[in-house]
Amino acid sequence: MKGPDPLLLSRLRPEWSAHIPLTMAQKVVGLLILAGVITGLVLAPLAAGRVLVAICTVYYVAFTLYKFMLVRLSVSQSAEIRVPIERLAELHDEDLPRYSILVPLYHEPETVVRLVESIQALDYPANRKDVQLLLEEDDGETRAAVAAMWMPPGFRVTLIPRSHPRTKPKACNIGLALARGKYLVIYDAEDRPEPDQLKKAVIGFRQADDRVICLQSKLNYYNPRQNLLTRWFTAEYSAWFDLFLPGLAALNAVIPLGGTSNHFITRPLRSLLGWDAYNVTEDCDLGIRIYRAGYRTQMLDTTTWEEACGRLPFWIRQRTRWLKGYLQTYLVHMRQPVRLLRELGLSNFLHFQVLIGGLVFGFVINPLFWIMTLLWFVFRVESLSLLFPGMVFLMGALCLFAGNFTFAYIGAVGCYRRACYDLVKYALVAPVYWGLMSVSAWRAVWQFFRNPFLWEKTRHGFFAGT
Repeated sequence: MKGPDPLLLSRLRPEWSAHIPLTMAQKVVGLLILAGVITGLVLAPLAAGRVLVAICTVYYVAFTLYKFMLVRLSVSQSAEIRVPIERLAELHDEDLPRYSILVPLYHEPETVVRLVESIQALDYPANRKDVQLLLEEDDGETRAAVAAMWMPPGFRVTLIPRSHPRTKPKACNIGLALARGKYLVIYDAEDRPEPDQLKKAVIGFRQADDRVICLQSKLNYYNPRQNLLTRWFTAEYSAWFDLFLPGLAALNAVIPLGGTSNHFITRPLRSLLGWDAYNVTEDCDLGIRIYRAGYRTQMLDTTTWEEACGRLPFWIRQRTRWLKGYLQTYLVHMRQPVRLLRELGLSNFLHFQVLIGGLVFGFVINPLFWIMTLLWFVFRVESLSLLFPGMVFLMGALCLFAGNFTFAYIGAVGCYRRACYDLVKYALVAPVYWGLMSVSAWRAVWQFFRNPFLWEKTRHGFFAGT
């Protein structure tokens, strides 16, 4: 008997899939832009340089103001769904729907015991949980670890056939096809969701607008003080999930999903054909498609604790994958920009430009401006001043001082909101961390053209604490 098709999106809606990294039209437009830039720099280098610097400077100012606005809006009453304890107490087990839990695993035998304990700890009736451990067919070590364990009721193993592409969304699509629950959530192997998260999601869906088919939980780390990298990572996540995404929710804006702890209503998720198996940041892409289809996402006031990647080589690979997926998502949805504008509306179209395309663009161009700044302050290369005439210089100075301070300050506010007071000082020296993100961004662009579907897996299990 033939099993579920994990590539359904690429077969039925190829225009929404990253299966083809660049369309012919995009290649032509990209080559024309590149040719225009090179021609301008050759024939009129000063004028072309000024235009490019002005465009980048305007972007920096807009991005700074945009993020500051989201932080201000994150305190709004509409920023997230909050479920009072009293509402949880009113729930009766017999009235709760079946809840599907998908857990993709790959070469993670050391996490299996803790994973099963975390899911068992969820305050939800065992006979209402439908838990699928999604195991790759050729992952003998994880399969052996699972086979050696006693599986609680409601747990089952779903084998993922070895096939191209080898990605998490492909595994999740098979799990989605076999899911039995009204609602569905994705958890990663190292996740530790708060025990009442499923119940909060059930109430959240009941009180949300009918168009809301996804509730995104907040993510944070249980090992923030392992080393300097995890301290910076925690500051970044605190700002992203506690400030930026709630700010977007307050605007009813398009929300790029996190890779875990996003809760769905199963039926409309299936109508969207699940995840794009070729997109290595499938969560972000799905967040955009949810809005294009007329549905909505809301933030849910509950947290899932994860293990922050504390080793630089694995962190670089993880961040490369994320940024490559953002680039894939941007290019897929910009294949027909007029249609995208019509389906998202002008406001969400602009959110998409800043959040998805702008994020990658910023990390790519950052090193160029850092080099120019260094040349100016250290070597006094006077010719650089010609690239920053009048208002462009004023905006550049604003970005250099006020902009960088704003981004560091936002990270500090995120740490403060999470009561990680001792991490605030590390957020204030985050520019080194931004440099690492730019390394990942350039690596992501290179990999997009060389190996677009490569899934560089994040390694876990390095943190020995509890």
